[in-house]
Amino acid sequence: MNNKIALTLDDAKIIAAASEAEARRNNWPVVIAIVDDGAHLVYLLRLDNTQFGSVDVAIQKACAAIAFRRPTKVWEEHVTDGRLRYLGLPGTLPIEGGLPIIVDGQFIGAIGVSGVRSHEDAQIAQAGLNAMLKS
Repeated sequence: MNNKIALTLDDAKIIAAASEAEARRNNWPVVIAIVDDGAHLVYLLRLDNTQFGSVDVAIQKACAAIAFRRPTKVWEEHVTDGRLRYLGLPGTLPIEGGLPIIVDGQFIGAIGVSGVRSHEDAQIAQAGLNAMLKS
């Protein structure tokens, strides 16, 4: 029996709303991208006055987080530690701000945030995940 959990549009909206609230609380202009477990875009939110370059970066962060089932901060730390070979790993993005979405041990998607400092992007993404887990 297959008991696969899927990321729904309603889930994505909950995540995005909480992430947006965190960004607005701090006056951070960002793009919030949410993808499903196949790295297909489910939801995209670009706050006013956010640089357009952050659109692709947010999507890539989300795709990298689900493709490798880990936060993008992992690769940032590897590169910072001098392990530059990770720069050549296809599909990775060594910039914090991409987090997988895990429910009952299943990877159902990911969120990527871009627009401010990478640890602030991650803070926004985490706020979205926290809201989903509470709902």
